[in-house]
Amino acid sequence: MMRYRKLGSSDLEVSEISLGSWLTFSGGIEAEQTRACTEAAFDAGITFFDTANVYGRGASETAWGEILSEHPRDSYVLATKVNGQMSDDPADAGLSPAQIAKQIDASLARLRTDYVDLYQAHRFDVNVPIEDTIEAFQKVVEQGKARYLGFSEWTPEQIQAAIDIAGPDLFVSSQPQYSMLWQAPEEEVFPLCAANGISQIVWSPLAQGVLTGKYRPGEPVPEGTRFASDTMGVSKNLVMSDPILEAVQRLVPIADGAGLTLPVMALAWVLRRSELASAITGATRPDQVHANAAASGVELSGDVLTAIDEALGDVPVKGTTLAPYAKPGVKHRS
Repeated sequence: MMRYRKLGSSDLEVSEISLGSWLTFSGGIEAEQTRACTEAAFDAGITFFDTANVYGRGASETAWGEILSEHPRDSYVLATKVNGQMSDDPADAGLSPAQIAKQIDASLARLRTDYVDLYQAHRFDVNVPIEDTIEAFQKVVEQGKARYLGFSEWTPEQIQAAIDIAGPDLFVSSQPQYSMLWQAPEEEVFPLCAANGISQIVWSPLAQGVLTGKYRPGEPVPEGTRFASDTMGVSKNLVMSDPILEAVQRLVPIADGAGLTLPVMALAWVLRRSELASAITGATRPDQVHANAAASGVELSGDVLTAIDEALGDVPVKGTTLAPYAKPGVKHRS
């Protein structure tokens, strides 16, 4: 049975396993597969759906607008993001007040809803005064277009700056990359957010599928997998190398010994952290959705956790590390 966790200081409860749409539903798979995976999520007890305006420049939001609008609005928690480049115009990006006001309306139109439950800053915009960005997000909430606010891949300095200006209740969620292979947020982001009532909803907990074990060192990428697709394999350089693939293969017997599949063990590993509200998973087939959902409620023993650490060795990224596509620094009003 799917378990649910409270999202930060909000009154939202989200499923421990959620469904994301980064590489899959923005054009990676066909419409009927998108629908099948989304309906499978509801069947599995998944109630939290995460997207972004920049995924396929609106394609993902449009796809989910058609599918999710057929379900009662109070039966799911919907999150989207803003910041990415939305057209060939270089100015059509970022977190300026004008851009946030423009993009929230465009997202709501594509999603066929009057509001999103969670509106997130998709990276920090170092070119806009943080005060301007915060006030623009607060206006979105005041207008009823979003219930709560979050951010994705902000540095500790950026998070603290926002808290100093608007208090800890401004944001309810942080969305960092987090997996067995990318452990960087544990260093500073997790404790800083926890101290301020901000939950983690983590992306790529299966390292874009690498932690399923289907990619093997020295072997061609299997046909039909994400990395065999030009569309869905664009970011494989973040997680693909022989040392990583070799470490993942060392995890297989540990999962077998625990009576788990490798993906379930990997998802249970991230969910062991109380700072997490949800792990965002992608899928191209309904059976993958159900398989991922099975990780909810699975607890790993101390022996298994120790064996995982030993198998991974020094492969995981640890310590405060700048996230992909993130930039350091904070701009203030002069």
